[in-house]
Amino acid sequence: MKKNYSKACSVALIAAIYVLAGVAGVLFFNKLTSMAVNPIWALLWADVLATGIVWLFGLLFENVSVYDPYWSVFPPVVFLLWAFYTHTWSVPVILLLVASWYWGWRLTRNWFITFKGIGNEDGRYTQYRSKHPLLFHLINFFGLNMMPTFVVFAAMLPGLKMFEWGFSFLGVYHLCQEGIYTLLTTTIHLCIGFLVCIAAATIQLIADKQIHVFRAANPGQYCNVGLWKHGRHPNYFGEIMFWWGIWMMYCVLGGIDWFICGPIAMTALFVGISIPLMEKRQLQNKPGYAEYRKQTRMFI
Repeated sequence: MKKNYSKACSVALIAAIYVLAGVAGVLFFNKLTSMAVNPIWALLWADVLATGIVWLFGLLFENVSVYDPYWSVFPPVVFLLWAFYTHTWSVPVILLLVASWYWGWRLTRNWFITFKGIGNEDGRYTQYRSKHPLLFHLINFFGLNMMPTFVVFAAMLPGLKMFEWGFSFLGVYHLCQEGIYTLLTTTIHLCIGFLVCIAAATIQLIADKQIHVFRAANPGQYCNVGLWKHGRHPNYFGEIMFWWGIWMMYCVLGGIDWFICGPIAMTALFVGISIPLMEKRQLQNKPGYAEYRKQTRMFI
């Protein structure tokens, strides 16, 4: 069903697909929790169902890029819905919501700017189609849709865990009972994690602006100005930094436990898969990129 649509029509189609996936996910979540399934597990299965629906529409439109906005839409929406579900509006939760919605707005905005229409697929996915025609649908379902969903969900777990505690009046009282030093250090560490998240999304926002302006003036060239002069992937650096910021907010009271696997998985995804694939394309298509790669660090 490969067909060209206007950008406005394409955005409307994507929005409709995501609303459908979201409603299906909420209904499935409610059904599972009514059966006494652990809410976190229910949320994971609802996430999988929503991803599956988006994947099906990607098949319908022959465009894997239908999934691209999912990365930026799911976390802030789910964090907000989780606040309503748990009736938790503590200070850590509010900070988490502010950080995640700022981050999500930035990433969705960048998707909107670069989105050419539902008839245009990202070149990376097109290469998968041509190079691996027999395995493409497996790669598409498990590698390009489900794997990112699971990695993002794992990275969200520290944030979801934050809803179980927070700076309610009772919580502040207990911290004060432990000592004013404990209260101050906890507050400072929580704010540091929040500021890391805000700084991360701001780095991405600046990097977006710089590369869009550069590409418009220098089509076909690699960007080496601004943040891109000091790091080959400031946008990816900001993405990794954001999820570590959420974990930092969580570990203030949650401690260092297995939830650290979330940001580690996110880091591994970018360092081990996304960046090598991106740089392989750059080396093939952008003259001089090999020298730029030698002279410039991966991150800032």
